[in-house]
Amino acid sequence: MFVSTEVTILHADVDAFFASVEQRDDPRLRGRPTIVGSGVVMAASYEARAHGVRGGMGGARARRLCPQAAVVEPRFSAYVDASKTLFEVFERTAPLVEGLSMEEAFLDVRGLERISGSATDIAVRLRREVLRRVGLPITVGVARTKVLAKMASRAAKPDGLLVVAPERELTFLHALGVERLWGVGPATARRLHDRGITTVGHVAQLTEEDLVSILGRASGRHLHALAHNHDPRPVRAGRRRRSIGSQSALGRSRRSPDALDAVVVAIVDRVSRRMRSSGWVGRTVMLRLRFGDFSRATRSHTLPQPTAATRTILATARALLAAAMPTIDRRGLTLIGVTIGNLAGRDAGVQLTLPLDRDSGALDAALDELCDRFGPAAVTRAALISHATRLAPESSPSLIAGSSVRAGGHRPPLKEAT
Repeated sequence: MFVSTEVTILHADVDAFFASVEQRDDPRLRGRPTIVGSGVVMAASYEARAHGVRGGMGGARARRLCPQAAVVEPRFSAYVDASKTLFEVFERTAPLVEGLSMEEAFLDVRGLERISGSATDIAVRLRREVLRRVGLPITVGVARTKVLAKMASRAAKPDGLLVVAPERELTFLHALGVERLWGVGPATARRLHDRGITTVGHVAQLTEEDLVSILGRASGRHLHALAHNHDPRPVRAGRRRRSIGSQSALGRSRRSPDALDAVVVAIVDRVSRRMRSSGWVGRTVMLRLRFGDFSRATRSHTLPQPTAATRTILATARALLAAAMPTIDRRGLTLIGVTIGNLAGRDAGVQLTLPLDRDSGALDAALDELCDRFGPAAVTRAALISHATRLAPESSPSLIAGSSVRAGGHRPPLKEAT
């Protein structure tokens, strides 16, 4: 596949997206350590990261590391609105935009030099326009390949711009730690570190057969290619989102079945509300589990019709959790997630709601409106109140039946970490 000889690919990524939105919208938070999510950290501003706070960390530990931090609950409607405006800027900047998440995308600016200037010129204007229109800092990496552009943006954070010239590609790439290589997670990094392989340059010195013997065929071949900057993948415009999900870290302590059910309820409500606000429906419900020995498993069930109804998704997720309980009892559980796959737009021929389900659909709509008006913590299942402080990332449950409604403004009061 063709790889440009020119630097034409941009990787644009908003810095600490959720925390940056909170700081943008509340002047009290600007320049101050900010943590999104009280149970487990969903996002941390760079001021909080300087104290060692990281996403996925338990809220209590984060507050010990950074007692002066402001802790706020997530506001998903604000993040969705910011993402929509962000992608409007992306699509006005380049003809080919491949979204990777709510806050990051690849842009291919090949062929725009005569009307828009060089890729560097375009990146400078993009950062300025995102700040002007969205009000958020964004980091951009510019390179010939997607992997290098993404790694350049990581190296330039926060609020930076880094261009990797073709003659410096391998020098830049090989000096990076192996954990910075796209696709290398903590487990893979540990396996490589155990063998003294700590930089991308060390990976590049190994044969493909060596890496396959260490990591398996798919991962070994993938890392061997990337370590030599072999990445012919083009930027694909209009890439369809394949799934939407959320997860919660549970820590090492044992949880009762009721406590695990409470976590699943909170996650499902969070995910289904995001789907409805973004116009998605999905057919496949996936339950993701990480056990006490750090092994992982996925259970899934495909529904006959796509849906974004909380009740339908929750019933399926509960059935999957019940089937996994014997394994959980034996091995413990440290993380649980729910993902909805086989996504389609809301207008994609979804079956009409049956009469018996009308109350559920109306309830979803009414509670979505309450949460939009009063914040994600406005409506909470009574059954979850005793578990509220133990729910993990993104745990600001705006939940459904048997609920407790708390009056207030658009966002909950600022919570000071103690």
